[in-house]
Amino acid sequence: MKNNTVSHLDNGITVVSEFIPYVKSFSLGFWFNIGSRDESPENNGIAHFIEHMVFKGTKKRSSKKISEEIESYGGYLNAFTSKEHTCFYGRGLAQHFEKTFDVLSDMVQNPMFKQEHIVKEAGVILDELRDINDNPEELVFDEFEKHLFEKNGLSLPIIGNEKNVLSFNSASIKNYYKKKYFNSLTIVCSGAIKHNEVLQLAQKYLLKEYQSAKSERTSTVENIVKHSMLEKDFQQVHIIFGRKAYGYKEKERIPLNLLANILGEGSSSRLFQAIREKLGITYQINTFINSYLDISSFGVYFSTGEKQSEKVLSILSKEFKKLQTTKVSEKEFKRVKEYLKGSMLLSLENTTNRMIRIANSLLYFNRIIPVEEIIRDVEKVTPDEIHQLAKKMLNEEDFSKIEIRSKKKIQKAAA
Repeated sequence: MKNNTVSHLDNGITVVSEFIPYVKSFSLGFWFNIGSRDESPENNGIAHFIEHMVFKGTKKRSSKKISEEIESYGGYLNAFTSKEHTCFYGRGLAQHFEKTFDVLSDMVQNPMFKQEHIVKEAGVILDELRDINDNPEELVFDEFEKHLFEKNGLSLPIIGNEKNVLSFNSASIKNYYKKKYFNSLTIVCSGAIKHNEVLQLAQKYLLKEYQSAKSERTSTVENIVKHSMLEKDFQQVHIIFGRKAYGYKEKERIPLNLLANILGEGSSSRLFQAIREKLGITYQINTFINSYLDISSFGVYFSTGEKQSEKVLSILSKEFKKLQTTKVSEKEFKRVKEYLKGSMLLSLENTTNRMIRIANSLLYFNRIIPVEEIIRDVEKVTPDEIHQLAKKMLNEEDFSKIEIRSKKKIQKAAA
């Protein structure tokens, strides 16, 4: 990570670049420390709505011109909103870097937020919301974190709800954007671009009156354990069995990743072997960790037939107990460490992944953590640590269970 350079402009904007001389392209991200976590139930979904609206035109460019200026050079523009961040990013060949920087900086500084565009885009977002509601794999995670993080901004879905989406207007969006987005910008670039070029373009295209300041998040998340069932017209049962866990800044996060890998990551994991390979009663079963600044959600997701769900939960319980009572063998532990390190290193062959990793490191830790440091931390973890962590983290009474079951089958059983 010696090719990373960080600069802070007079207006508080952070500019970061990673020079990779052996590639011909770049990934450039404009990051805002704003997400659905920062919303309230009354305006939930506004950050995601803003993400869409920034592409709808500026004082200089129409939405079509924004797309054409990048795509005509073989480039790519996109964006995403998470619970804690919003990122607008572009990819392209190094010789077209200034054009991408110009377009992105124009988009984030001069969005028009016209009422006619807002009304039209509300229809697009409602269609996206309905797609989520028709997709049990996405819906079950939204339901899970809604219950797990109750009374906290993390419980709010990124996309919001239909009522809120239809209530947003030009005034409310402009006010929120000016208040929240003009004080939290970080620019990150990875690829065949030297730092001086990124810095010069930031000074050329970013308004001098743009004032960025570091925003802090503090929160208290209560320990709430709930079991909930949602009835939908799906063929399969979709279940999450999970709990709260360690956030980005806690030292237990890396051992927890190893524990999750042992339990249910990859086709050689315990749950995959015990449930899919040996019994053939589920197609999807895996562990997950959704990490945030001060907390994460951790657990197991699976889908199966109505009659097999209790069997899967029974085996899941047995595997939890095995990890609590018996240490992981050196052979299995070595395999899991290599799998985790390999997955991380392979992801870094993509400049966009590298750009995202750098941004997350800065936004969560206020420094760029070298990959070598993470690998050393992985290597330091022992089977004893995993055993103690399993005893602490795999107590079923601390887990919430969220189910999506077929409405028709439930009604039939009741009859």
